[in-house]
Amino acid sequence: MSVFADLVQRLADLLDPLFGAGAAAAAIILFTALVRLLVHPLSRAAARGQKARAGLQPKIAELRKKHAKSPEKLQRAVMELHAEEKVSPLAGCLPGLFQLPAFFVLYHLFSNTTIGGRANELLSHQLFAAPLGDRWADALGDGGAFGGAGLVYAGLFVIVACVAAFNFRRTKRMMAANPAVPVADGQPLAGMGAMAKVMPFMSFFTLVTVAVVPLAAALYVVTSTTWSAVERAALYR
Repeated sequence: MSVFADLVQRLADLLDPLFGAGAAAAAIILFTALVRLLVHPLSRAAARGQKARAGLQPKIAELRKKHAKSPEKLQRAVMELHAEEKVSPLAGCLPGLFQLPAFFVLYHLFSNTTIGGRANELLSHQLFAAPLGDRWADALGDGGAFGGAGLVYAGLFVIVACVAAFNFRRTKRMMAANPAVPVADGQPLAGMGAMAKVMPFMSFFTLVTVAVVPLAAALYVVTSTTWSAVERAALYR
């Protein structure tokens, strides 16, 4: 933790001439961008995998006809097809999984009053009127929703809501273009129907995350979510 705390503090010191009191917040945004650049090759691989899965739809349609009366055989045949074509259905999850350590590091950095036996100096930094170690509940208790800190969170919520709405429409279009593979009687594979209903709304869950984590971690989530929306729009066009 001390190593990462020093990294964030050094980035803040470098950015201080440009951002002043908001240098630590800018450092977190820059740190997030660096993490996303490192994960970008995985995002490109996930995009290639999704396009490859879309290309398998004609073969899956043939399997659907062949095993129309046997859902188990259809599911097994689809998995074998993915393995044969070297297409992983889980490839799209890797970029998100590899970002989790960075998120948890920031969460713990701005949740602890001490790091390495010393006072956590990062907690003294703010984004405008909002301390980076506080949560939305703290902002509501100190000035309310329209206080200085409350307005900072309001701005983050607006950004997340706009990105979520963009992702919602895009996900709906993609799922309409690549529907779940049906089995007998037109029913989807087990669990796919529920997933298809929930998937478009996943981006809106980010609002909950932003509200309950320290502001520093919320900045990471907002920056990463916005990056993902732009990146996916470019890679999946």
